[in-house]
Amino acid sequence: MMQQIRLCGSGGQGVITAAIILAEAAIMEGKEAVQSQSYGPEARGGASKAEVIISEEFIYHPKVVTPDVVLALTQQAADKYSSDLCGNGVLVIDEDLVPESPVHPNVVKVPLTRLAVEGLGKDLFTNIVSLGLLVKVTGVVSFETIQKAVAKRVPKATIEKNMQALRIGFDAHS
Repeated sequence: MMQQIRLCGSGGQGVITAAIILAEAAIMEGKEAVQSQSYGPEARGGASKAEVIISEEFIYHPKVVTPDVVLALTQQAADKYSSDLCGNGVLVIDEDLVPESPVHPNVVKVPLTRLAVEGLGKDLFTNIVSLGLLVKVTGVVSFETIQKAVAKRVPKATIEKNMQALRIGFDAHS
């Protein structure tokens, strides 16, 4: 089964790093994965998106066509990047930063940035909180594997806080 996942927000929120980690986790589990990204010339503050395709089989087309999951961390990102979400797909939004959720039958609203700030003291961890939530919602990789992938990618001094961020995101949705 193939999963097409789009992570979007504004530059500086770490969606590209999160997508890279998710793709690496899939590869650790022996799956095929392709990751791509794009962002505006503003780099920080401009719209950014990263996409990951994860499959048990060879991936013939490396671009997300109809995402199964869209994670939107800003209103602008939700408005710009969620319209092609497949009908039974899941739209995951930061409920504080996306006050006007696009109309879709499957919307998961979680205050991702607020959870990062309240739980870890910094919004810097929002992308990792988001990864924990994505793993819970999609089941695309195991929680143990995403922990290993995060630990390999983040600075050693921040591993413990990033593990807490994953758990906060994973536990934020029933």
